[in-house]
Amino acid sequence: MKWVFPLLILFCTSLPVSAQLKLGLRMGMSTTMVDANQVDIPGPAGGDFLKIGLDKAHFGIHGGLIIQARLGRFLLQPELLLNSNRVDYRVDDLAGATVESAIRTEKFQYLDLPLFLGVQAGPFHLQAGPEAHFFINSSSELFDYEGYEQKFDQATFGWIAGVGLDVWNLMLDLRYEGNFSKFGSHITFNGQQYAFDNSPSRILLSLGVLLGKRKK
Repeated sequence: MKWVFPLLILFCTSLPVSAQLKLGLRMGMSTTMVDANQVDIPGPAGGDFLKIGLDKAHFGIHGGLIIQARLGRFLLQPELLLNSNRVDYRVDDLAGATVESAIRTEKFQYLDLPLFLGVQAGPFHLQAGPEAHFFINSSSELFDYEGYEQKFDQATFGWIAGVGLDVWNLMLDLRYEGNFSKFGSHITFNGQQYAFDNSPSRILLSLGVLLGKRKK
């Protein structure tokens, strides 16, 4: 993750002198969509131990920095966003004589780096591009169960696309995000890594503001 800020500096210094360069801020919320299967976790000596399924993915929040380069009708726009999410797992404990079910919550934060290529069409803009997610921190109630560990990838990747409305210096954006990694791939019990079948996607709604006077 050390190369993120040097990369943004290189981006700013390598633009054509004719480009209109602006900084801005963005904040918003997101909803995670995933149709996750249940995961069966055996005990250290084999046999039934736990069954884990997704109960609910809560709304997430994000906010951060925009760098926008405008070349005529075309836009090049990297963003640096802190993203925080929370999910609830339903855990069935199968180790006892009876099945005990409980909800366990997990929170995690990522630094998202999308790079948008876009085009302006009147007050609207269309954008799409690749996106990198850098893991920062997490907390999980799954640690209540013996043998649980977290092994997050330091970086994961996906793509993002959306449409936005510009009003003065304000930008209202609706975006769809897809990921190449599977949901829950960080879940590890007794050294064995597990994952749900499907990759997560998100819908993001955000409001951005560009600093300084907008040029026509």
